[in-house]
Amino acid sequence: MVCTRSPPRTPGGGGGGGGGGEEEVGIVYGQWVELPEDVMASILKRVGAIDILANVESVCKTWRNICKEPSMWRSIDMRDDMSDMDYDLVKICRRAVDRSSGALLHISIEYFGTDDLLVYIADRSTQLNSLRLVSCRNISDEGLIAAAAKMTSLEELDLSYCSFSKAALEKIGHCCPLLRSFKLNTTGYRYPCIECDDEALAVAESMPGLRHLQMFGNKLTNQGLQAILDACPYLESLDLRRCFNVILEGKMERRCSEHIKDLRRPFDPTDDYPFDLRVPNILWSDEEDYPYRFSDIDFMSDDDNYYEFSDGSDFTEVYDIEDGWLF
Repeated sequence: MVCTRSPPRTPGGGGGGGGGGEEEVGIVYGQWVELPEDVMASILKRVGAIDILANVESVCKTWRNICKEPSMWRSIDMRDDMSDMDYDLVKICRRAVDRSSGALLHISIEYFGTDDLLVYIADRSTQLNSLRLVSCRNISDEGLIAAAAKMTSLEELDLSYCSFSKAALEKIGHCCPLLRSFKLNTTGYRYPCIECDDEALAVAESMPGLRHLQMFGNKLTNQGLQAILDACPYLESLDLRRCFNVILEGKMERRCSEHIKDLRRPFDPTDDYPFDLRVPNILWSDEEDYPYRFSDIDFMSDDDNYYEFSDGSDFTEVYDIEDGWLF
C-alpha cells in the first residue's frame, strides 16, 4: 500500500516533545497501512459519510480507493454531528448516494433533508429498505409522496420529528407494501387533552403488515389505538410512551398485553429514548385552544431551578429558569 500522507495522530500519540514522539507516530502509521483492505474498510464505515467525504478519503490513496467502493455506501449515516463545520450537506449526501451505485440499503438524514434530495435518493436507490428522516422540516407531503412511489422495497421507515399529513402517511403505506417497522415520534405535548387520531388511522388504513410501531409522544386516543390493533394483526412491538391520551386498562390493557410481545406503556421509563425529551417553553393564553383542564399528572423536580405553578384549576407548569424549557 502507498500512502501520500500520514493518518491523523491518535490521542496522546506524541504531542509533547522530547524523544519517542516521531517513533511512536511512525509505529501507528505502519500499523494502519499494514491492515488488510477489508479490515480497513470495516473501520472506515464506522466513521460516517460526512467525515469520510470531507476528510478521511483525502488521507491517502489507499483510503481513497477504499472509499470509492460501492460496498462502502450500502448504509449512509448523514447525522449532522459536525454542525460547526461549513459543509454543504446536501451535496455531500448526493455524492454518497452516487458512490453506492444503486446498492444503497439504508440511509439516515437529520435536519437538512429537502424534497429534491429525497427524490434524488429514491431515483438512484431501488433497493433501499430502510429510511430514517429526523427533523427534516423542509420535506413536504408532496416530496415524501413522490419519493415513496419509488421506494417500493422499503421495510423500515422512521419519520421522527417531521410533520406530514394523514394523506401523506397513507400514501406511504400504500406505496410501500413491505413496510414492517414504522417510527413516528415527536417531543410530546404539554396538553394531553388535545386529541388527534389522524396519524393512528393512517397507520391502520395503510400499513397492515407492521411488526414494529413506535409513536412516542403522539396525541392518539384509545380509538386510534383500537384501529391500529384491529388493522395490524402481526404487530409484535408497540411503543406508546408519553401518549397520555391512551388509557390502558380493562379490555384494552388485556388485549395489548396478550397480543403485543414488547409493549411500552405511556408512563414507562424513557431512559433509552435517543432524543431530547424537553418540550419547548411555549405558553398559550387562548383558552379556546385548550378548553379542558391540563392533566392530573404533575411533573415534579427536586432541583431548585424548577418551579411548579399549579393553582388546581387549569394546568400545571414546570419551568427551568436557566434555559426556558418546560418538562
